[in-house]
Amino acid sequence: MNVIRALRAKAGITQAGLANAAGTSQPTVAAYEAGRKSPSVETVLRLAKSIGLEATIQYHSPLTREDRRSIALHHAIARRLVADPERVLAQAQQNLTRMKVAAAGGSQLLEEWRVALRRPVAALLPLLTDPAPWARELRQVTPFAGVLSASERSEVLAAFAEQERLAF
Repeated sequence: MNVIRALRAKAGITQAGLANAAGTSQPTVAAYEAGRKSPSVETVLRLAKSIGLEATIQYHSPLTREDRRSIALHHAIARRLVADPERVLAQAQQNLTRMKVAAAGGSQLLEEWRVALRRPVAALLPLLTDPAPWARELRQVTPFAGVLSASERSEVLAAFAEQERLAF
């Protein structure tokens, strides 16, 4: 996601609201979001500060193709979770129980999922698509297998393959 759009989403404000708070123009904010202009790190820090947030920079290894594919699938799972939280969470809980039995209950990642699945849906959603290293590792043992039908999974994978083809 675009860093300026993500900043606005976090603050829950419009482009005009961010521009007003930061002392810039709405067209400038729109240009940052559209990729027509690239904000400097200093600009991002200033924009964040103007709306009472702190921006941080993190370094981590680039996403692999498998990471990007996992995130694409988990975006679809997140949409399903929002649409039918009871069914999706029940299926994830059942899967997690089976996985813990198979792993003799000893996996730290499965314990992390146990805790995450008890959180409100709004708190669980970001974890499903977070590109950070910890979330990538956690998704390697996702309890959301079977949430998407075979045809839905195929559609997501076909769209992902096309996106990858166009990107490279």
